[in-house]
Amino acid sequence: MHKDQLLVYRKEFPILKDSVYLISNSLGAMPKKVNKYLKQYTSEWASKGVKAWEEGWWMLNNEVGNLIAPLIGAGKNQITIHTNVSLIQSIVISCLNFNKKKYKIITTDTEFPSDLYVYSLFGKALGAEVKIVKSGKALYPSTEKILNAIDNKTRLVALSHVNFKTAYKTDIKLIAEKAHKVGAIVFVDAYHSVGVMDVDVNKLGIDILTGGTLKWLCGGPGAAFLWVKPELSKILKPKITGWLAHKVPFSFQLKMNYTDTNYSFLNGTPSIPALYAAKAGPEIINKIGTKKIREKSIRQTSLIIAKALKEGYDILTPLQPELRGGTVTLNMPNAFAISKELLRRNIFIDYRENAGIRIAPHFYNTDEEIDIFFEAIREIKKNF
Repeated sequence: MHKDQLLVYRKEFPILKDSVYLISNSLGAMPKKVNKYLKQYTSEWASKGVKAWEEGWWMLNNEVGNLIAPLIGAGKNQITIHTNVSLIQSIVISCLNFNKKKYKIITTDTEFPSDLYVYSLFGKALGAEVKIVKSGKALYPSTEKILNAIDNKTRLVALSHVNFKTAYKTDIKLIAEKAHKVGAIVFVDAYHSVGVMDVDVNKLGIDILTGGTLKWLCGGPGAAFLWVKPELSKILKPKITGWLAHKVPFSFQLKMNYTDTNYSFLNGTPSIPALYAAKAGPEIINKIGTKKIREKSIRQTSLIIAKALKEGYDILTPLQPELRGGTVTLNMPNAFAISKELLRRNIFIDYRENAGIRIAPHFYNTDEEIDIFFEAIREIKKNF
Protein backbone atom coordinates (compact mmCIF):
# COMPACT_ATOMS: atom_id res chain seq x y z
CA MET A 1 0.00 0.00 0.00
CA HIS A 2 1.37 3.39 -0.98
CA LYS A 3 1.90 5.70 2.01
CA ASP A 4 0.63 9.14 1.04
CA GLN A 5 1.95 11.83 3.39
CA LEU A 6 -0.08 14.58 1.71
CA LEU A 7 -3.35 13.08 2.97
CA VAL A 8 -2.71 14.82 6.29
CA TYR A 9 -4.17 17.90 4.57
CA ARG A 10 -7.55 16.27 3.89
CA LYS A 11 -8.87 17.60 7.18
CA GLU A 12 -8.48 21.14 5.83
CA PHE A 13 -11.20 20.59 3.20
CA PRO A 14 -14.73 20.02 4.57
CA ILE A 15 -16.30 18.76 1.33
CA LEU A 16 -14.07 15.66 1.40
CA LYS A 17 -15.99 14.26 4.38
CA ASP A 18 -19.06 13.31 2.36
CA SER A 19 -18.02 13.30 -1.29
CA VAL A 20 -15.46 12.01 -3.76
CA TYR A 21 -14.05 15.30 -5.01
CA LEU A 22 -12.10 14.74 -8.23
CA ILE A 23 -12.67 18.02 -10.06
CA SER A 24 -10.03 20.46 -8.82
CA ASN A 25 -9.25 21.47 -12.40
CA SER A 26 -12.68 23.13 -12.45
CA LEU A 27 -13.19 24.30 -8.86
CA GLY A 28 -10.74 23.45 -6.12
CA ALA A 29 -12.15 22.24 -2.81
CA MET A 30 -12.63 25.03 -0.29
CA PRO A 31 -10.15 25.14 2.62
CA LYS A 32 -11.93 25.57 5.95
CA LYS A 33 -9.72 28.57 6.70
CA VAL A 34 -11.66 30.52 4.08
CA ASN A 35 -14.40 30.88 6.69
CA LYS A 36 -11.93 32.58 9.04
CA TYR A 37 -10.72 34.99 6.36
CA LEU A 38 -14.22 35.95 5.23
CA LYS A 39 -15.22 36.55 8.86
CA GLN A 40 -12.15 38.79 9.14
CA TYR A 41 -13.42 40.74 6.13
CA THR A 42 -16.92 41.24 7.54
CA SER A 43 -15.52 42.06 10.98
CA GLU A 44 -13.22 44.72 9.55
CA TRP A 45 -15.98 46.22 7.45
CA ALA A 46 -18.34 46.25 10.44
CA SER A 47 -15.88 47.66 12.99
CA LYS A 48 -13.54 49.85 10.94
CA GLY A 49 -15.79 51.03 8.15
CA VAL A 50 -13.93 53.20 5.64
CA LYS A 51 -10.74 53.01 7.74
CA ALA A 52 -10.39 49.37 6.61
CA TRP A 53 -9.02 50.58 3.28
CA GLU A 54 -6.01 52.31 4.81
CA GLU A 55 -5.53 49.64 7.46
CA GLY A 56 -5.09 46.73 5.09
CA TRP A 57 -7.49 46.53 2.17
CA TRP A 58 -5.42 48.66 -0.22
CA MET A 59 -2.40 46.35 0.11
CA LEU A 60 -4.38 43.10 0.03
CA ASN A 61 -3.81 42.79 -3.72
CA ASN A 62 -0.06 42.61 -3.17
CA GLU A 63 -0.50 40.29 -0.19
CA VAL A 64 -2.37 37.70 -2.27
CA GLY A 65 -0.03 38.21 -5.22
CA ASN A 66 2.96 37.50 -3.00
CA LEU A 67 1.39 34.20 -1.91
CA ILE A 68 1.16 33.14 -5.55
CA ALA A 69 4.59 34.46 -6.59
CA PRO A 70 6.64 31.50 -5.24
CA LEU A 71 4.39 29.10 -7.16
CA ILE A 72 5.43 30.60 -10.50
CA GLY A 73 9.01 31.65 -9.71
CA ALA A 74 8.12 35.35 -9.54
CA GLY A 75 9.52 38.03 -7.26
CA LYS A 76 7.85 40.05 -4.53
CA ASN A 77 5.25 42.63 -5.62
CA GLN A 78 5.31 41.46 -9.25
CA ILE A 79 1.78 40.04 -9.37
CA THR A 80 -1.55 41.82 -9.48
CA ILE A 81 -4.94 40.23 -8.81
CA HIS A 82 -7.97 40.85 -11.03
CA THR A 83 -11.48 39.41 -11.19
CA ASN A 84 -10.93 37.00 -14.12
CA VAL A 85 -8.55 36.01 -16.90
CA SER A 86 -10.72 37.48 -19.67
CA LEU A 87 -10.23 40.92 -18.14
CA ILE A 88 -6.50 40.28 -17.76
CA GLN A 89 -6.19 39.26 -21.41
CA SER A 90 -8.02 42.41 -22.43
CA ILE A 91 -5.67 44.50 -20.28
CA VAL A 92 -2.63 42.86 -21.91
CA ILE A 93 -3.96 43.31 -25.46
CA SER A 94 -4.73 46.97 -24.70
CA CYS A 95 -1.03 47.54 -23.94
CA LEU A 96 0.16 46.51 -27.38
CA ASN A 97 0.74 48.50 -30.52
CA PHE A 98 -0.28 46.62 -33.65
CA ASN A 99 1.25 48.28 -36.72
CA LYS A 100 2.23 47.34 -40.28
CA LYS A 101 5.48 45.74 -39.12
CA LYS A 102 4.18 43.89 -36.04
CA TYR A 103 0.52 42.96 -36.15
CA LYS A 104 0.04 39.20 -35.77
CA ILE A 105 -1.32 37.32 -32.75
CA ILE A 106 -0.46 33.61 -32.88
CA THR A 107 -2.73 31.25 -30.95
CA THR A 108 -4.41 27.85 -31.45
CA ASP A 109 -7.87 26.40 -31.93
CA THR A 110 -7.58 24.42 -28.69
CA GLU A 111 -7.43 27.41 -26.35
CA PHE A 112 -10.20 28.13 -23.88
CA PRO A 113 -12.89 29.88 -25.99
CA SER A 114 -12.86 33.02 -23.84
CA ASP A 115 -9.20 33.54 -24.79
CA LEU A 116 -10.07 33.39 -28.47
CA TYR A 117 -13.00 35.80 -28.04
CA VAL A 118 -10.68 38.44 -26.61
CA TYR A 119 -7.97 37.97 -29.25
CA SER A 120 -10.37 37.77 -32.20
CA LEU A 121 -12.68 40.63 -31.19
CA PHE A 122 -10.60 43.09 -29.18
CA GLY A 123 -7.31 42.23 -30.88
CA LYS A 124 -8.77 42.73 -34.34
CA ALA A 125 -10.38 46.01 -33.24
CA LEU A 126 -6.90 47.26 -32.35
CA GLY A 127 -5.50 46.27 -35.74
CA ALA A 128 -4.23 42.77 -35.03
CA GLU A 129 -4.42 39.82 -37.38
CA VAL A 130 -5.18 36.67 -35.44
CA LYS A 131 -3.54 33.51 -36.77
CA ILE A 132 -5.21 30.44 -35.24
CA VAL A 133 -3.03 27.35 -35.63
CA LYS A 134 -5.24 24.32 -36.31
CA SER A 135 -4.95 21.07 -34.40
CA GLY A 136 -6.71 18.87 -36.95
CA LYS A 137 -7.35 15.45 -35.40
CA ALA A 138 -4.57 15.84 -32.85
CA LEU A 139 -4.99 16.69 -29.18
CA TYR A 140 -3.11 19.90 -29.78
CA PRO A 141 -1.32 21.53 -32.73
CA SER A 142 2.21 20.23 -33.05
CA THR A 143 4.99 22.42 -31.70
CA GLU A 144 6.36 22.51 -35.24
CA LYS A 145 3.11 24.01 -36.55
CA ILE A 146 3.19 26.74 -33.92
CA LEU A 147 6.86 27.49 -34.57
CA ASN A 148 6.21 27.75 -38.30
CA ALA A 149 3.38 30.23 -37.69
CA ILE A 150 5.66 32.63 -35.81
CA ASP A 151 7.36 35.10 -38.14
CA ASN A 152 8.85 38.61 -38.17
CA LYS A 153 5.38 40.18 -38.20
CA THR A 154 4.32 38.47 -34.96
CA ARG A 155 3.58 40.82 -32.08
CA LEU A 156 2.14 38.31 -29.59
CA VAL A 157 2.20 34.55 -29.09
CA ALA A 158 -0.68 33.65 -26.75
CA LEU A 159 -0.97 30.03 -25.63
CA SER A 160 -2.21 27.87 -22.76
CA HIS A 161 0.44 26.08 -20.72
CA VAL A 162 -1.93 23.11 -20.25
CA ASN A 163 -4.98 22.53 -22.43
CA PHE A 164 -8.29 22.74 -20.59
CA LYS A 165 -9.90 19.73 -22.34
CA THR A 166 -7.10 17.22 -22.75
CA ALA A 167 -4.42 18.41 -20.26
CA TYR A 168 -1.85 18.47 -23.06
CA LYS A 169 1.23 20.39 -21.88
CA THR A 170 2.62 22.86 -24.42
CA ASP A 171 6.36 23.16 -24.99
CA ILE A 172 6.31 26.80 -23.96
CA LYS A 173 10.08 27.17 -23.56
CA LEU A 174 10.87 26.14 -27.13
CA ILE A 175 8.10 28.33 -28.53
CA ALA A 176 9.26 31.30 -26.43
CA GLU A 177 12.78 30.98 -27.83
CA LYS A 178 11.48 31.25 -31.40
CA ALA A 179 9.12 34.10 -30.50
CA HIS A 180 11.86 36.16 -28.90
CA LYS A 181 14.11 35.73 -31.94
CA VAL A 182 11.53 37.65 -34.00
CA GLY A 183 10.82 40.18 -31.24
CA ALA A 184 7.42 38.84 -30.20
CA ILE A 185 5.92 38.83 -26.70
CA VAL A 186 4.93 35.47 -25.15
CA PHE A 187 1.75 35.47 -23.09
CA VAL A 188 0.86 32.21 -21.28
CA ASP A 189 -2.48 31.20 -19.77
CA ALA A 190 -1.41 28.93 -16.90
CA TYR A 191 -4.83 28.46 -15.30
CA HIS A 192 -4.55 24.67 -15.65
CA SER A 193 -0.98 24.31 -14.42
CA VAL A 194 -0.26 26.65 -11.49
CA GLY A 195 -0.83 24.79 -8.23
CA VAL A 196 -0.52 21.26 -9.58
CA MET A 197 2.76 21.56 -11.50
CA ASP A 198 6.15 23.18 -11.17
CA VAL A 199 5.86 26.49 -13.01
CA ASP A 200 8.74 28.95 -13.30
CA VAL A 201 8.32 32.01 -15.49
CA ASN A 202 12.09 32.49 -15.70
CA LYS A 203 12.87 28.91 -16.74
CA LEU A 204 10.05 29.01 -19.29
CA GLY A 205 11.50 32.24 -20.66
CA ILE A 206 8.13 33.97 -21.05
CA ASP A 207 7.05 37.60 -20.79
CA ILE A 208 3.56 37.51 -19.29
CA LEU A 209 1.63 34.86 -17.36
CA THR A 210 -1.94 34.70 -16.15
CA GLY A 211 -3.99 32.20 -14.19
CA GLY A 212 -6.50 32.07 -11.38
CA THR A 213 -7.16 30.80 -7.89
CA LEU A 214 -10.43 29.09 -8.85
CA LYS A 215 -8.98 25.69 -9.73
CA TRP A 216 -5.80 24.02 -8.47
CA LEU A 217 -5.04 26.87 -6.03
CA CYS A 218 -8.30 26.26 -4.11
CA GLY A 219 -8.86 29.99 -3.80
CA GLY A 220 -12.37 30.37 -5.14
CA PRO A 221 -13.79 32.57 -7.92
CA GLY A 222 -13.12 36.25 -8.47
CA ALA A 223 -9.32 36.22 -8.16
CA ALA A 224 -7.15 35.85 -11.26
CA PHE A 225 -3.50 36.84 -11.33
CA LEU A 226 -1.20 38.63 -13.76
CA TRP A 227 2.60 38.53 -13.83
CA VAL A 228 4.55 40.71 -16.23
CA LYS A 229 8.32 40.52 -16.64
CA PRO A 230 9.67 43.48 -14.61
CA GLU A 231 11.52 45.15 -17.50
CA LEU A 232 8.43 44.81 -19.68
CA SER A 233 6.06 46.10 -17.01
CA LYS A 234 7.88 49.44 -17.10
CA ILE A 235 7.10 49.79 -20.80
CA LEU A 236 3.54 48.47 -21.12
CA LYS A 237 0.77 51.01 -20.55
CA PRO A 238 -2.72 49.48 -20.46
CA LYS A 239 -5.54 51.34 -22.18
CA ILE A 240 -7.97 49.31 -20.09
CA THR A 241 -7.13 51.07 -16.86
CA GLY A 242 -8.54 52.95 -13.89
CA TRP A 243 -7.75 55.14 -10.95
CA LEU A 244 -5.73 52.52 -9.03
CA ALA A 245 -3.16 52.50 -11.84
CA HIS A 246 -2.46 56.19 -11.28
CA LYS A 247 0.77 57.25 -9.58
CA VAL A 248 -1.18 59.33 -7.08
CA PRO A 249 -4.71 57.86 -7.15
CA PHE A 250 -6.10 60.10 -4.42
CA SER A 251 -5.00 63.25 -6.24
CA PHE A 252 -7.92 62.55 -8.59
CA GLN A 253 -6.07 64.06 -11.55
CA LEU A 254 -7.93 64.09 -14.85
CA LYS A 255 -4.85 62.96 -16.83
CA MET A 256 -3.43 59.46 -16.39
CA ASN A 257 0.05 59.24 -14.92
CA TYR A 258 0.85 55.55 -14.47
CA THR A 259 2.40 54.35 -11.23
CA ASP A 260 5.83 52.77 -11.61
CA THR A 261 4.75 49.78 -9.47
CA ASN A 262 2.93 46.58 -10.45
CA TYR A 263 -0.31 48.43 -9.68
CA SER A 264 -0.03 50.04 -13.13
CA PHE A 265 -2.00 47.02 -14.41
CA LEU A 266 -4.90 47.56 -12.01
CA ASN A 267 -8.02 49.50 -12.89
CA GLY A 268 -11.04 50.04 -10.66
CA THR A 269 -11.87 49.14 -7.07
CA PRO A 270 -10.91 45.51 -6.27
CA SER A 271 -13.16 42.75 -4.92
CA ILE A 272 -12.00 42.56 -1.31
CA PRO A 273 -14.07 39.45 -0.37
CA ALA A 274 -12.54 37.50 -3.26
CA LEU A 275 -9.05 38.52 -2.17
CA TYR A 276 -9.68 37.28 1.36
CA ALA A 277 -11.12 33.99 0.09
CA ALA A 278 -8.11 33.50 -2.20
CA LYS A 279 -5.53 33.38 0.59
CA ALA A 280 -6.04 30.00 2.26
CA GLY A 281 -5.43 27.73 -0.74
CA PRO A 282 -2.07 29.19 -1.83
CA GLU A 283 -0.93 29.16 1.81
CA ILE A 284 -1.44 25.39 1.96
CA ILE A 285 0.13 24.78 -1.45
CA ASN A 286 3.19 26.84 -0.51
CA LYS A 287 3.51 24.78 2.63
CA ILE A 288 3.45 21.49 0.69
CA GLY A 289 5.44 22.62 -2.34
CA THR A 290 4.47 22.05 -5.97
CA LYS A 291 7.21 19.45 -6.44
CA LYS A 292 5.48 17.04 -4.06
CA ILE A 293 2.09 17.87 -5.53
CA ARG A 294 3.34 17.19 -9.05
CA GLU A 295 4.87 13.86 -8.02
CA LYS A 296 1.57 12.73 -6.55
CA SER A 297 -0.37 14.05 -9.53
CA ILE A 298 1.76 12.06 -11.97
CA ARG A 299 1.33 8.92 -9.87
CA GLN A 300 -2.46 9.26 -9.61
CA THR A 301 -3.05 10.31 -13.22
CA SER A 302 -0.91 7.33 -14.29
CA LEU A 303 -3.12 5.13 -12.11
CA ILE A 304 -6.24 6.55 -13.74
CA ILE A 305 -4.82 5.97 -17.22
CA ALA A 306 -3.88 2.37 -16.39
CA LYS A 307 -7.40 1.64 -15.12
CA ALA A 308 -9.01 3.37 -18.09
CA LEU A 309 -6.93 1.35 -20.54
CA LYS A 310 -8.00 -1.84 -18.74
CA GLU A 311 -11.66 -0.79 -19.09
CA GLY A 312 -11.22 0.04 -22.77
CA TYR A 313 -12.12 3.73 -22.46
CA ASP A 314 -10.84 6.32 -24.91
CA ILE A 315 -8.18 8.53 -23.35
CA LEU A 316 -7.78 12.03 -24.76
CA THR A 317 -4.96 12.96 -22.39
CA PRO A 318 -1.32 12.23 -23.32
CA LEU A 319 -0.13 8.97 -21.82
CA GLN A 320 3.39 10.32 -21.21
CA PRO A 321 3.57 12.12 -17.83
CA GLU A 322 5.87 14.84 -19.16
CA LEU A 323 3.27 15.81 -21.77
CA ARG A 324 0.27 16.22 -19.49
CA GLY A 325 -1.00 18.35 -16.63
CA GLY A 326 -3.06 17.14 -13.69
CA THR A 327 -6.22 16.06 -15.49
CA VAL A 328 -7.21 12.90 -17.36
CA THR A 329 -10.03 13.10 -19.91
CA LEU A 330 -11.86 9.83 -20.61
CA ASN A 331 -14.56 9.09 -23.13
CA MET A 332 -16.95 6.21 -23.54
CA PRO A 333 -20.50 5.66 -24.87
CA ASN A 334 -23.09 7.70 -22.94
CA ALA A 335 -20.35 9.71 -21.23
CA PHE A 336 -22.57 12.74 -20.64
CA ALA A 337 -25.32 10.69 -18.98
CA ILE A 338 -22.72 8.82 -16.92
CA SER A 339 -21.25 12.13 -15.74
CA LYS A 340 -24.67 13.30 -14.55
CA GLU A 341 -25.19 10.10 -12.54
CA LEU A 342 -21.71 10.37 -11.02
CA LEU A 343 -22.54 13.88 -9.83
CA ARG A 344 -25.85 12.66 -8.41
CA ARG A 345 -23.84 10.18 -6.35
CA ASN A 346 -21.58 12.99 -5.06
CA ILE A 347 -18.66 11.82 -7.17
CA PHE A 348 -17.48 15.17 -8.45
CA ILE A 349 -16.15 15.22 -12.03
CA ASP A 350 -17.27 17.14 -15.10
CA TYR A 351 -17.99 16.63 -18.78
CA ARG A 352 -16.75 18.67 -21.74
CA GLU A 353 -18.33 18.52 -25.19
CA ASN A 354 -16.21 16.70 -27.80
CA ALA A 355 -13.89 15.50 -25.05
CA GLY A 356 -15.55 13.43 -22.33
CA ILE A 357 -15.33 13.11 -18.56
CA ARG A 358 -12.55 15.05 -16.87
CA ILE A 359 -11.14 13.58 -13.66
CA ALA A 360 -8.63 15.65 -11.72
CA PRO A 361 -7.21 14.34 -8.43
CA HIS A 362 -5.34 16.80 -6.22
CA PHE A 363 -2.99 16.42 -3.25
CA TYR A 364 -5.93 15.73 -0.92
CA ASN A 365 -7.37 12.80 -2.88
CA THR A 366 -6.88 9.12 -2.02
CA ASP A 367 -6.23 6.25 -4.41
CA GLU A 368 -9.40 4.63 -3.02
CA GLU A 369 -11.44 7.53 -4.40
CA ILE A 370 -10.14 6.71 -7.87
CA ASP A 371 -11.30 3.10 -7.36
CA ILE A 372 -14.73 4.40 -6.29
CA PHE A 373 -14.94 6.48 -9.49
CA PHE A 374 -14.25 3.50 -11.77
CA GLU A 375 -16.51 1.12 -9.83
CA ALA A 376 -19.35 3.65 -10.04
CA ILE A 377 -18.98 3.85 -13.85
CA ARG A 378 -19.17 0.05 -14.09
CA GLU A 379 -22.43 0.07 -12.10
CA ILE A 380 -23.91 2.98 -14.05
CA LYS A 381 -23.11 1.38 -17.41
CA LYS A 382 -25.32 -1.57 -16.55
CA ASN A 383 -28.33 0.72 -17.00
CA PHE A 384 -27.52 1.46 -20.64
